[in-house]
Amino acid sequence: MSVMTKQTRPLILLFGADGQVGWELRRSLLLLGTVVALNRSSQNYSGNLEDTQAIQTTIQTLKPQVVVNAAAYTAVDKAEQDYDKAHLINALAVAAMAQSCHAVNALLVHYSTDYVFDGTGDQARLETDPTQAINLYGLSKLEGEQLIQRYCSNYLIFRTSWVYASKGQNFAKTMLRLAQEKLELKVINDQIGAPTGADLIADVTAHAIVQTLQTPSLAGLYHLVASGSCSWFDYSVLVLQTAEKLGKNFKVSHSQVQGIPTSAYPTPAKRPLNSRLQHQLIETQFNLLMPNWQIGVERLVTEINC
Repeated sequence: MSVMTKQTRPLILLFGADGQVGWELRRSLLLLGTVVALNRSSQNYSGNLEDTQAIQTTIQTLKPQVVVNAAAYTAVDKAEQDYDKAHLINALAVAAMAQSCHAVNALLVHYSTDYVFDGTGDQARLETDPTQAINLYGLSKLEGEQLIQRYCSNYLIFRTSWVYASKGQNFAKTMLRLAQEKLELKVINDQIGAPTGADLIADVTAHAIVQTLQTPSLAGLYHLVASGSCSWFDYSVLVLQTAEKLGKNFKVSHSQVQGIPTSAYPTPAKRPLNSRLQHQLIETQFNLLMPNWQIGVERLVTEINC
């Protein structure tokens, strides 16, 4: 990864510093410059995306060269009944950031989701494919993308999916716990995507920021996911299989996990059957090779069990 020289080290403003991706960004962005990391309870400057005026004031006061927004409303099911709050955080606050970044000539980095698509078919979606949000959470994220593109010309929007991190709760930890507690384990096998580590997202982000500051024409919308694809069932099997190789014993082994269709596990918000995102553009533009999803998941399980 390219590293900034002392003469070119930018001031980077990070929103959502305590989230999965935000926590990893604290590490990766420190290589690039001075980082002001904010969460919703920060005191000196506001990191609360429910207060759009305060967000604008923060950006216009600090005048950073880069603003990275890792904050979002991510309660997918709750958004079906609480859309006003989802829309405020995922769209209106993002618009305020975009307008302020344009005013101070800052690069805006923002994260979106595969939920901006309808989740049909079996092909990986391109950045240029038509969008049709699958649920209200996806709708709020899609509007956030569109508002950035309306108000700010210097941006990096990264769509990602199935994000996990060693910090906090995640799918792998849930599977490990359930396999120790339950006598049977049923996992959805008809939703397909690519588990993508927050550490990978953070490292790619840092690399892309350096390149885009040097070559502004790289600004734009990209899909940032690990390579390959799997179902949640495949994901759970690899988690348990990796833990078993490390000496863990479960009431349900990896070979005893049962696959079930999405229809057997209804949720308030519709989930996409196809979460595949084509990532060739980000690899080509930033000279990257995205690792297979299995590598990150195996590493995650090893870290959890160390």
